[in-house]
Amino acid sequence: MNATSAAVAGALTFLWLGMVLAISFLEAPLKFRAPGVTIPIGLGIGRMVFRALNRVEIALTAALILTIALGDPPPAVIALLAAVALLLTVQLVAVRRPLNRRSDRVLAGEDLPRSRGHVYYVAFEIAKVAALMALGITLATA
Repeated sequence: MNATSAAVAGALTFLWLGMVLAISFLEAPLKFRAPGVTIPIGLGIGRMVFRALNRVEIALTAALILTIALGDPPPAVIALLAAVALLLTVQLVAVRRPLNRRSDRVLAGEDLPRSRGHVYYVAFEIAKVAALMALGITLATA
């Protein structure tokens, strides 16, 4: 892989990794511990933050695909990029959409039991973090 493409793709990968770690594993759980933050307020904030994060993740995926494609990548880089893109796609389509529908109901005043959807979302975040770390390290050594 050419050095410029590997360096740019590595920077984009670690930027993405940092955003996921900061938002999913720091901001999201802490917001509900802040004084005065109710479930509806926390859900409203969370929806806005994760909508923005997911849009940036989609843009980073596109930028990585372009950058890596231009750099004559080895098969390991292609496989890891495909894994990250697939994880994001499944997370957004199969997990985030139902969570959004559920939060709509909670925000409308329905009293619902705890959801397992968040567990699935976190599982995808953990898998995505692992894949991004592997991709970044592979790009750094490519």
